[in-house]
Amino acid sequence: MRWTRWAVAAAASVVAVTAAGCTSGVGTASGTGPGGNGPGGNGTHLIAGRVTPAAGPVPVAAPLTGGTGIDLVSAGSVPALPTGWVEAEYSVAGTATSYRAMGPLPGDGRFHLAPSGTASYKTRIVVRRPPASKFNGTVVVEWLNVSGGLDAAPDYTYLAPELIRAGYAWVGVSAQYIGVEGGPVAVQTPVSNLGGAGKGLVHVDPARYGSLHHPGDAFSYDIFTQVGRLLRNPGAVDPLGTLHPHVLLAAGESQSAIMLTTYVDGVQPLEHMYDGFLIHSRSGSAAPLGSPGTGIDITQGIGGPPTRIRTDLHAPVIMVETESDVVGLLNYLPASQPDTTRIRTWEVAGTAHVDLAQLGAVAKLFGCSTPVNAGPDAFIVRSALAHLDTWARGGAAPPHAPRFEIAGGKYVRNADGIIEGGIRTPLVDVPVDVLSGQPGPGGSVACLLAGSTTPLPASRLAQLYPSRSAYLAAYAKSTDAAIAAGFVLPADRAAMLALAQPDRIAG
Repeated sequence: MRWTRWAVAAAASVVAVTAAGCTSGVGTASGTGPGGNGPGGNGTHLIAGRVTPAAGPVPVAAPLTGGTGIDLVSAGSVPALPTGWVEAEYSVAGTATSYRAMGPLPGDGRFHLAPSGTASYKTRIVVRRPPASKFNGTVVVEWLNVSGGLDAAPDYTYLAPELIRAGYAWVGVSAQYIGVEGGPVAVQTPVSNLGGAGKGLVHVDPARYGSLHHPGDAFSYDIFTQVGRLLRNPGAVDPLGTLHPHVLLAAGESQSAIMLTTYVDGVQPLEHMYDGFLIHSRSGSAAPLGSPGTGIDITQGIGGPPTRIRTDLHAPVIMVETESDVVGLLNYLPASQPDTTRIRTWEVAGTAHVDLAQLGAVAKLFGCSTPVNAGPDAFIVRSALAHLDTWARGGAAPPHAPRFEIAGGKYVRNADGIIEGGIRTPLVDVPVDVLSGQPGPGGSVACLLAGSTTPLPASRLAQLYPSRSAYLAAYAKSTDAAIAAGFVLPADRAAMLALAQPDRIAG
């Protein structure tokens, strides 16, 4: 494992923008939230209302070994896997299908796609799975992010505490061309050259990955489908070992979320492979269908026409958006849509597209004029996953969330500069810093999407909080309100409380 390569991945797991101008018990530590099957849940079964996945080719899996080991680590803080958990890597080989649009792709997301061509492929998946006695029955399948010119798993970094304590299995899929074969680096960072960004797995570690080949992003959508089919119907080599999933949830952040938008609107209605979708930090547009032999130009997934999530899906979709995503370069706002019986949108106050939880110590290498955003996005994404799992099993839908307050195309902010509206946490409602998606002046594209953390002056803190005990009481009350509203998990209460900074308060 090479920390420097993952540092690039975590630092650049952002989309390319330079060319685009009540929930008590949900996701508890025992993994027994409403609709869940608890520890030891194993064996496939049908869930009421589920559409049976379409039949189709099942790829062949084989263990990947040798070289320098699994090429996927984290710059942010990720808990170690507990005893009994397994981390393994497999090649996945088969013949994938590309798609063509039958007419224009409409803004309401009701795409009509048809098969176009086929090509052989051999990609890789990374698997992290619990022992059978701890498995909650759900596999989270993450579309790995390639914006930094190599594979990254940003959502695993955010979700790992909940995945482990609740007993999810996780599978990261190298679905896109650049991650395997290499190609242009959409987002450069100060450590890009150190990590071999743009070289692709086959060139970075040929001893381990030299046999892989990717036919182009036109085939990425079906590759993602086929990995799901493999997890449901394994052959001689089963990447999940003795685990048999009840539920498959697809997840992806940033560029991967944009690709999943196209997948949800065009491919899911044909294949019905996934039981729910966590779309994290998407732009307003969907990704193009791609071409054989190359990766997509992700700027087309930002500057294209606004595209909503189709409203006739059987599988539920929850979208989590930061301040960086809705207004500004990613421009999700024109695609914003009301909640429905199968769609939720959560907009999170005090957050940025990339933040300190994702970057860890690498954030200092960015050279941004202000410290990067240290907001609560990770807490909200973990709650979103727990709700999605319940929802996909036929349980209660997630709560509706307030949206950001916007006037004249700009965010409404209070006198301290903190955004109004959106999901609230103590980090924004009992502040010692102004957490924002707005970056400091100057800086790189990465800094532009990393937002900012600006300390409130001591004089302002004295106005807000007469004492440290008053601050801590308000902070705890706000934390409990966020938990009661369903946006922070009860199991994360201690972690949220640990972010309080009473030493900043005089007296």
